[in-house]
Amino acid sequence: WEELIMSSHVALSVSIAVLGGIATAICLGPMSGVIIIWAVFIAWACFFAVGGNGMALVNTIVCGTLGAVIAWVALLIILGIPLAGLLSLPIWAGIVIGLTVYVMCRLAQIKIFSTLPASVLGFASVAAYALQTPDALSTSALTANSNNALIVIVISFIVGAALGWMSGGIAQVLTSEK
Repeated sequence: WEELIMSSHVALSVSIAVLGGIATAICLGPMSGVIIIWAVFIAWACFFAVGGNGMALVNTIVCGTLGAVIAWVALLIILGIPLAGLLSLPIWAGIVIGLTVYVMCRLAQIKIFSTLPASVLGFASVAAYALQTPDALSTSALTANSNNALIVIVISFIVGAALGWMSGGIAQVLTSEK
């Protein structure tokens, strides 16, 4: 067993590589369209960036979800209130995004929502998914079960944070003296 003990960097690299490969196969295979691999990796990186421990798992999921919800609401406002014709879409979208991001940042004063980087990554992921996925940027797509940016990103963030936690745990086992 002692021959299998490795440095923490190598152990973490191995665990992330193996789990990342498995996650990719699953995201591109049976969970295609339900879990998005790039959002999984964003949440996975976020988990380590905000501490790589049990609280980081909670903060990545809770704050990533908060950001996702706020972005989803922003998109519904942009699409649902017809001010783009009067102001132009760039101006209307800029106003709505500015106001919703302000709310998100203010919510960071509440302890459970205080991990602002995770919130920003969740927000950006919903916006990215909605803008880059065909037929995902409409009121009906944002409220339907399939192609719903909020649901897809929140599930992907939960999976990514969990994989971060798992990869850290596996790396710890691989570096522990037995």
